[in-house]
Amino acid sequence: MSLRLENLTILRDGAPMVVLDRTVAPGEVLSVMGPSGCGKSTLLACLAGALPPVFQARGRVWLDGREITDLPSHARRLGMLFQDDILFPHLSVAGNLGFGLARGVGDRTGAIEDALREAGLEGMGARDPATLSGGQRARVALMRTLLSAPRGLLLDEAFSKLDTDLRAQMRGFVFGRARAHGLPVIMVTHDIEDARAAGGPVVDVMGRAL
Repeated sequence: MSLRLENLTILRDGAPMVVLDRTVAPGEVLSVMGPSGCGKSTLLACLAGALPPVFQARGRVWLDGREITDLPSHARRLGMLFQDDILFPHLSVAGNLGFGLARGVGDRTGAIEDALREAGLEGMGARDPATLSGGQRARVALMRTLLSAPRGLLLDEAFSKLDTDLRAQMRGFVFGRARAHGLPVIMVTHDIEDARAAGGPVVDVMGRAL
């Protein structure tokens, strides 16, 4: 699986904000850096199929050899993680994971148990998400995304609200899972330590190497 941004250009009022021509290999993380307001989150919104109408996009996006440029968000097979974990408070940990589970999975209970085990949360399926630590909640959010069987992963400042020690742990966990699942990843961040931990190419929104 690879993610190809073919001459992707995002404009506002005719002026280009984002210009990228890149291929992200399976398990690779492309870090896109820049200050607030430069277009990082707009890039992810475009890739996710949720670009606000004030912007215009040109170019093409390919995922796993299939063009997804004009597909609706739910058909793009791109998972997304935000700086907030956004777990459903009315569902248990297992319920949250089950919500993300892809259709067609026969043994749903087994898949959820496997995800809990992979995340180091074995035996916590019945817990209320509110009783989990910040790191545990973040791992649940990631595993819920992975259970939806994405073909690529988008990270929107996903580590910015974590303290220093937890941030390092979650970087390792997220990037490790992405490599294990062969997922191409695009991460937007303002923190160079995130990019260094990712170990992949680092660019700004205009495609210039940093």
